[in-house]
Amino acid sequence: MTTARDLILVALALPAERSVAQGDLSLALAGAEAVDLLERGALRLDGDRMVPGPPVATGDRLLDEAAAALTWRKPYDTVTEWLWRRGGALAAAYVDELERARLVIHPRGPLGLRSRRTVLAESQARRASEERRATGEPVLAALMAAAGIEEKPDEAAEGLTGDAVTTVLAAVGDAVTQLEAERLRRDVEQAAFDNIWRA
Repeated sequence: MTTARDLILVALALPAERSVAQGDLSLALAGAEAVDLLERGALRLDGDRMVPGPPVATGDRLLDEAAAALTWRKPYDTVTEWLWRRGGALAAAYVDELERARLVIHPRGPLGLRSRRTVLAESQARRASEERRATGEPVLAALMAAAGIEEKPDEAAEGLTGDAVTTVLAAVGDAVTQLEAERLRRDVEQAAFDNIWRA
């Protein structure tokens, strides 16, 4: 299992009233992929530039796609550039991948029709992600906090090791904050537009 898969499984396990914004989750998933690539030696950071390492077969299709999507020429992507480029619709891609692996299902309604609602299937992968969440593993905890799944516990930040991982997680937090500011700006503009038409 990868950090990104653990993160998406945790997000999908949330009750409907606590759903996470797809944009926030996609940025956090891109950050999770970067952390996984760092840990596998397929990536290193030079300051905040993402320098590809030797090709590594991860055994995970989406993580292999992430490795292949790295910029191989100077100037390499900054972490922030990577998050915005890779994060586009990453949450939907992970849900599709989980459906293919039958880790999520669409339950049938009273008439036997499949609902559009996504439900996690009982699986070893789900149990592993719940266990990782329960232990308060610092990287997953920081990504969950960035995505708005839960508040970041103080001890999580203290448990982080490695400048590269810390740089990635800080960039995820900044990108989510920027996305939220953009949402607020659009809401204000839309409200002003609506007021003009009502006047």
